[in-house]
Amino acid sequence: MDFINRIPRQKSEALFAKAKTLFPGGVNSPVRAFKSVTGAPLFIKKGDGSRIWDEDDNEYIDFCGSWGPLILGHNNEAVRNAIVETVGQGTSFGTPTKYGVEIGELLINNHRYLEKIRFVSSGTEAVMSAIRLARGYTGKSKILKFEGCYHGHVDSLMVKAGSGLVTFGVSTSAGVPQSFAEETIVLPLNDLQGFIDLMSQQSDEIAAVIIEPIPANNGLLLQDYNYLAWLRKVCDEHNVLLIFDEVISGFRISFEGASGHYSIQPDLITFGKIIGGGMPVGAYGGRADIMAMIAPDGPVYQAGTLSANPVTLSAGIATIKQLLQEGFYETLEAKTQKVVDAMESYFDEKGYDISMPHIGSIFWICFTKDRVFTADQIDPKGMDKFKIIHHELLQRGIYLGPSGYEVGFISAAHTDDDLEIFVTHLKAAIDLAYKPV
Repeated sequence: MDFINRIPRQKSEALFAKAKTLFPGGVNSPVRAFKSVTGAPLFIKKGDGSRIWDEDDNEYIDFCGSWGPLILGHNNEAVRNAIVETVGQGTSFGTPTKYGVEIGELLINNHRYLEKIRFVSSGTEAVMSAIRLARGYTGKSKILKFEGCYHGHVDSLMVKAGSGLVTFGVSTSAGVPQSFAEETIVLPLNDLQGFIDLMSQQSDEIAAVIIEPIPANNGLLLQDYNYLAWLRKVCDEHNVLLIFDEVISGFRISFEGASGHYSIQPDLITFGKIIGGGMPVGAYGGRADIMAMIAPDGPVYQAGTLSANPVTLSAGIATIKQLLQEGFYETLEAKTQKVVDAMESYFDEKGYDISMPHIGSIFWICFTKDRVFTADQIDPKGMDKFKIIHHELLQRGIYLGPSGYEVGFISAAHTDDDLEIFVTHLKAAIDLAYKPV
């Protein structure tokens, strides 16, 4: 298919050409390079509510939301005012501030599985710190993760499964020593018996099991409650810690995230995204006795000059107060359900082999009607169709993340009109993707 740009991208194209002389691939995070879709990446200059505008002044309804943090939409007034007020008093002190105490109370008082929390500056840093803490607490060195779950670019977790049911990790990134990867064991998702067998054989070496309870970094691989509940049960039986990586699902599915949604208590939880209100942030927390191992209380060292930055935390406080308003999550889920119902009905009407898995305010365009539990069930041929859909939606003023493996997000700022426009244009774009050649 020949892709024709019906909107001007000259300024974005010129900026990208310059950026490629400055940054690897012209970007500071790989997926931004638009390698999986068409054209130069859009350079965004402003956002407001549900909309963003690029440097060529094209306007889009945004369903990426900075990859999830903007649950309130862009430029939320309360968040913006909090940032401006805090910046007026300074940007960083390297000391404790009242904002840390306030946000800590808001989180711990409203999340039944948080007893202590520590702030860092990114989701990757939160996972790295939680892994170190788990090793320090248990005195064991190996970590068990699941194929298809992404936990940031931590060296020991940049691994995938090899042949067979279970293997020691093989690095998926240059620069990660094999010795690091070998400290990680990788299992397929949704294979409970394989997990039970592995734990019975090697639990004396395993410090922690880490999983995205709602895997949303490589498609939306929704797992059954029973599977997650058995992970908890087996970890308890073998004295292995269970870590829920809720960088995406935390405060998105509900205030208590996936942990609260499934009523399963992990030992540690990692966070990011939403709790910074659009500013860079990460955090990890959980059981008080485990968190007591962190310096200065215990021997597990972790520090950061910009951890608990006051500007970030003030944005987080303004965000969290809005999330705690009665009916917030119910309203957001109803918006998402409205889009999904409309699209699923259309898929059935047209006989398209496509579906829209969703949970809370997260959705995914999946190129099969079969339920997808694992990453290897995703048909890579569907990405050819996504390329067409993404291109056509851009031409029609709709912005999705530039990869068919990424999920979409609906925010409190999306109006009924926004959702109707999205459904109308998504139908048209999908028709083009399924048009016979």
